[in-house]
Amino acid sequence: MRITLVSDAWSPQVNGVVRTLSTIVDIATARGHAIQTITPDRFISVPCPSYPEIRLALTTRRRVAATISGFGPEAVHIATEGPLGWLARSWCIANGVPFTTSFHTRFPDYVAARTGLSPAPFWRMLERFHRPARHILVATQRLSDELAGHGLTRTRPWTRGVDLALFTTDRPEHLFAALPGPIALHVGRVAVEKNIEAFLAADWPGSKVVVGDGPALADLKARFPDALFMGALHGTALSMAYAGADVLAFPSRTDTFGLVIIEALACGTPVAGYPVPGPLDILGEDGRGTEPGFSAKIGAVAEDLGIAMAEALKAGRMDCARYGALFSWERSCDQFLAALAEVEPTAASLAA
Repeated sequence: MRITLVSDAWSPQVNGVVRTLSTIVDIATARGHAIQTITPDRFISVPCPSYPEIRLALTTRRRVAATISGFGPEAVHIATEGPLGWLARSWCIANGVPFTTSFHTRFPDYVAARTGLSPAPFWRMLERFHRPARHILVATQRLSDELAGHGLTRTRPWTRGVDLALFTTDRPEHLFAALPGPIALHVGRVAVEKNIEAFLAADWPGSKVVVGDGPALADLKARFPDALFMGALHGTALSMAYAGADVLAFPSRTDTFGLVIIEALACGTPVAGYPVPGPLDILGEDGRGTEPGFSAKIGAVAEDLGIAMAEALKAGRMDCARYGALFSWERSCDQFLAALAEVEPTAASLAA
């Protein structure tokens, strides 16, 4: 199949959305599909205010239209609600080309966290963006139910996966050897919407480590000097950080899934979070997962994050690794392609 993927989130950004999209592109390409990516690296771009690593493409609908129609896709997927996403959406609607979208980020809640503004008008914008889509791909049933409350009912499941060749249970001997244990780890963008302050302020008898970069880094370093801030890590270094920790803390209340949760589990590290979508969808209310047939403890959720972290320590590392291994990128790619297969446009509808 010839597939056009439109995304305002792309390399060199490092986040769960980019990792998901790039992994799916790699797997689908290896299966013989032809993937066209319409992403900011193809255009002149400017940094997004307060998110400089996010590039906003400066282009026109005519150029986006010519790029898509010149490729002649059989399916169009619009992954993000940024400038490129809106331009591609506009062209698809004007030309009667069906398309799918995916919901990756609670953008209205992020804006509210950063500005204090009401999320309501931003939700209306997202409702307008996704409403014409043939299918809206979502990571969890809770997110599907939430979108249904906003009138967006045409959702399809799109789970996430783990690179099991990279994220393993091999524990580094000396990475955190100088720190008093147990080691509590946070991995992710260091920004206000990730609620990292709640992790750093939680009661904990050992050491706290933060992996990641972002606009709140300097402030948190100054306010929590006892924590170890390692900056952004990738590949084997990131895997070693996961495996070397005793628990991963996931304090975000706004994420739609939490790719770092299943990566940590694959490394044998239990996870603690709040009882909100994301942690609940992966860890379950009792910390024993949500996958059928699995009942071992892999973490904990509680309104007191410190209590959840302490409870998560009771999980067995091999049980965590077994659960993490259930999340397959191959299955994720199957779901993605199955949704697209139902929206194949005709060659005539792709005429410029």
